[in-house]
Amino acid sequence: MEIPFYLSFREFNNDYYNNLEYWFENNRNTNETDFLLHLKEMYKPYLCYNFSKDKLQADAVIEVKNCFFPYHENFGISFNMNHSKNFKTGINNVSEMKTITMMEYAQHILDRINLHFQKNKISMKENETVLDYINNYEIITTKEKNGYCPNYDLHQKKLPFLKVFLPRFGSTVDMSLYRNFYFSVVRIADFIDSKLNEVQAFDQSIYSELKSEAMIKIHMRGQSFLTICN
Repeated sequence: MEIPFYLSFREFNNDYYNNLEYWFENNRNTNETDFLLHLKEMYKPYLCYNFSKDKLQADAVIEVKNCFFPYHENFGISFNMNHSKNFKTGINNVSEMKTITMMEYAQHILDRINLHFQKNKISMKENETVLDYINNYEIITTKEKNGYCPNYDLHQKKLPFLKVFLPRFGSTVDMSLYRNFYFSVVRIADFIDSKLNEVQAFDQSIYSELKSEAMIKIHMRGQSFLTICN
């Protein structure tokens, strides 16, 4: 069974024990700690550790490649960009990594889906919604003349969020829904950590792991700086 991803702390809290019961029904020989660790992996990617406040904070971002194909429009090139490595003209795309919020990423995916229907002059089939296309390989990986080029493997990890955040119909994401998630995700993490503390597994908490990872990053940066200075 797939445990729901929540954008609201209230809904997460209200459904906790129901989801725990479903977890036990579908995962034999497990305990509440296993369930909590599963929840931890769901929400940890949207958080970071704040050193100055010694607490978790929302960090709902994703790194995407920002691509620009400089000669695509000028020369009217028409070919499958997914197989451009075999194209012997010497024309290459320019790209840079960029960090954007999950709201921006969700809007980009929604734009891709709507553009797919516009370009092909087709409509969704009866009983279909936007959610039926959020993992369509062709839509997610198609390269335009410029813009974001999502990593399909990384995209898979963001599907639980996208399934509950993207609208079923329409062309615009809900900013208020994202704002609610931004403030709720820390409360959800604190709830998970408090439960892990109750089962004596706080060393595996989101707080503990993110703090440790942040300290390692700072140590590595310090080592790199010393290497450069020497």
